[in-house]
Amino acid sequence: MTTQQALAVDAQLISGNQAIARGVWEAGVRVAAAYPGTPSTEILENLKQYSDIHAHWATNEKVALEVAIGASLAGSRAFCAMKHVGLNVASDALMSQTLAGVAGGLVIAVADDVGLSSSQNEQDSRFWGRFAHVPLLEPADSQEAYEMTLEAFDLSERFDVPVILRLTTRICHVKGLVRVGERRVAAPERHFERDASRWVMVPGNAKRRLGVQLERDRELAAWSETSTLQEITPGTDRRVGFVASGPVVMQVREAFPEAPLFKLGQTWPVPAGAIRRFGESCDHLVVVEETEPLMETDLRAAGVAVQGKDILPRTGEITARVLKQAVARLLDGAPAEGETLGGAALEVFPRPPTMCVGCPHIPAYYCLSRLTRKVHIMGDIGCYTLGAGQPWKALDSATCMGASMGMALGMDLGRTEVDKDKAVVAVIGDSTFLHMGLQGLIDITYNKGNVTVMLLHNSTTAMTGGQDHAATGRALEGGEAPRVDFVQLVQALGVRPERVKVVDPYEMPTLFKTIREEIATPEPSVIITNQPCVLIDKFDRRPPYQVIDDQCTGCSNCLNTGCPAIHVTRRESRTLASGKTVDKSWVTIDTLACTGCGLCPETCGPDAIVLKEFAAETVQ
Repeated sequence: MTTQQALAVDAQLISGNQAIARGVWEAGVRVAAAYPGTPSTEILENLKQYSDIHAHWATNEKVALEVAIGASLAGSRAFCAMKHVGLNVASDALMSQTLAGVAGGLVIAVADDVGLSSSQNEQDSRFWGRFAHVPLLEPADSQEAYEMTLEAFDLSERFDVPVILRLTTRICHVKGLVRVGERRVAAPERHFERDASRWVMVPGNAKRRLGVQLERDRELAAWSETSTLQEITPGTDRRVGFVASGPVVMQVREAFPEAPLFKLGQTWPVPAGAIRRFGESCDHLVVVEETEPLMETDLRAAGVAVQGKDILPRTGEITARVLKQAVARLLDGAPAEGETLGGAALEVFPRPPTMCVGCPHIPAYYCLSRLTRKVHIMGDIGCYTLGAGQPWKALDSATCMGASMGMALGMDLGRTEVDKDKAVVAVIGDSTFLHMGLQGLIDITYNKGNVTVMLLHNSTTAMTGGQDHAATGRALEGGEAPRVDFVQLVQALGVRPERVKVVDPYEMPTLFKTIREEIATPEPSVIITNQPCVLIDKFDRRPPYQVIDDQCTGCSNCLNTGCPAIHVTRRESRTLASGKTVDKSWVTIDTLACTGCGLCPETCGPDAIVLKEFAAETVQ
């Protein structure tokens, strides 16, 4: 039996997220918390299968980290996960706890969305290793994701510090063969030890911990020079040597299999001495990293002659093709054979993002699109961000989780005479409102802002795959949980009861009338929509609709809803009696996709859209 065959027998084919979950369980973790965010979501979803770990969705990433910190102080190993922008939210807790240290091992998995597949920015979380003075590990495949998770807990307890496990989309979602083990018992059993001088981070105590942190930095730097997490491949083609970490290691190996390679498993602290010695045997030393030149900067500061972002792109994923082009330019200034530097990107058929068929957010944006001349619309992060696109074009901003609230208040307070007659609307989803919108609404009511909030309650965290939250009535493992009552909540935050309206979004005339009434009222108001996401089990699918072709006049009103189930069958130009030429679109409805929400018949002037079961009778 070959080595590969033996590995296949003993291994599981799993993604990086699944491998991390397995490593967390094997490490003896007792408590895990997270907030869903692509590409990290599946880590916690896989942890729920282990009954000996308490795993739950937290309100936001800061709360998730604080839960993990509390469990660590109690003596248990603890874990939390988030996407890159989530650590921005959690950083306040992180930056203080790195001074205090840990009791039980504490590991934070942070997944970077390199290439912006589903994020509002491209952020390099490796900065947090340097900023927070904590070890930062970077796996290159699923096997390493599993192994480094186990290693991270050992490091955390050895150096008395939280450890960051930095991931990227390629690690999180790509599957590989992983050899796994059995669960460890966290040893020794610990308990919380009261020590106010350490755990209470008032200035006097924090100052004393600064010396501990600096000494720990020196110890970590010495450890990094001989760490077993580094791997050196000597190579035979010594024209160019590479320093790389994470999934770009695979791209280097594919593009230059004969080149020397210094593979880092941890990228802070950077083992500058070991890399300097490695580079002495190469003509050129190139640092390959996604996305910022962190290691490159550290190495140059240490006097190591390297190249990096001067020949490689600063944004996006680095592929084998990009590497070949860069090295060809470095060596002789010419493109690699058969390659064209900066060649045109592959053209694909355009597929603009849109909402799902029958999505309960569609009527909200259809109504708002009719009011764009009268309102400023501040958006937020979630499925409803798609309201900025065609055909609605009904969002004026989308910055970060919860920002719609504060930005709406700022728009109200800061608008000039030109915009004084325009209303201000903040659009936010249920999960996002709980995550970071509450504080913004408090600020609106406290400062008497003239803002109408549209709280789109679809009973899930939809954009990340339909996870539950505190207002769904269900916990991570599927059992019942207390449900937040949004009506009572927003009233408790200062919105007067008569300014809180709950509306079925599929009753579009009522929704439109409610929006117009509330934006005309010069005080804080909240409109709560109450239909579930069409992709979760709470959604009740209704009989589909169909277009009676002979009655369709091609007015295109139904197309303006933006429902993907409605398709144009043909376009024709007609000359009216007035002599004006107009374009007409005849449509059909995909009855297999239609959810029967009833929006399109409400827009149809000639009543050409009817329930499919009545269509045959109507034609007869």
